Amino acid sequence: MNYSIPLVPLALVFTASVAGADGNHTSHAVNQAGAILSEESVDTIAAFDILAAHAHGTGNIVTFHMTTNGVAGDTVPVATGEVGGSDVLSYVWPTSLDPSTVGFEGGTGILALAATSHPDFDDTPLYDENNDGDPANDGTVWHSHWVVLTPTETCGPGALAVRDIPEGSTPQLPATWPGFPIFLDSPGFSPLFDGPEISVTVAFDRAVQLDGLSYDGVTSALKVNANIHAPLLCVVDVFDVASGDLSLPGTLN
Repeated sequence: MNYSIPLVPLALVFTASVAGADGNHTSHAVNQAGAILSEESVDTIAAFDILAAHAHGTGNIVTFHMTTNGVAGDTVPVATGEVGGSDVLSYVWPTSLDPSTVGFEGGTGILALAATSHPDFDDTPLYDENNDGDPANDGTVWHSHWVVLTPTETCGPGALAVRDIPEGSTPQLPATWPGFPIFLDSPGFSPLFDGPEISVTVAFDRAVQLDGLSYDGVTSALKVNANIHAPLLCVVDVFDVASGDLSLPGTLN
């Protein structure tokens, strides 16, 4: 896959302290057998420079890990004051699972777990991530989504987007779909940060067959279409891909 779009300028981001990023941490992913290992890159923002990605689970519970070359989660987008044209930063684990696994219409694209930050809108209406009593102002706080990604030429050559829902269409969607016209779920699984590492633990329906699950690790920037839709959310830059080629070489331990 060709990711030829230039890197997001550093002016678009700022750093913020993250709980647990005090130097006393255990880098889980880089020490795990079967982890996807990735070399350090001096040209990549450290917080998004992947050193390893890993997933392990028991029963229907799976934890996805990613270890970075910097402090994971300490870089978030600058608010623009508008939803259209605003920025999203993300840690993403693309998987081999069919989207129907988590409640989307089947066969519709790449199912990926994502942890995102975006200060200009809130797409987790059921949750109050900053615990201030207002569930509609938490976009900056890192939170999780299931998304379905599809190649979308209107986003650029070889680019991906979160799959759009055309006006009038009524595809199958998860119960915690937040109402945006895209294949996006807000399941409420909280990302955890520990120095260079981010992890997200998810629960699948007990009927889901996880044998053979493969995955990758990606860090990326997305942008909301200035017109808000068609497509709504494009991947505009890929900072790093753990495998180097999005081949999903990781297998669930």
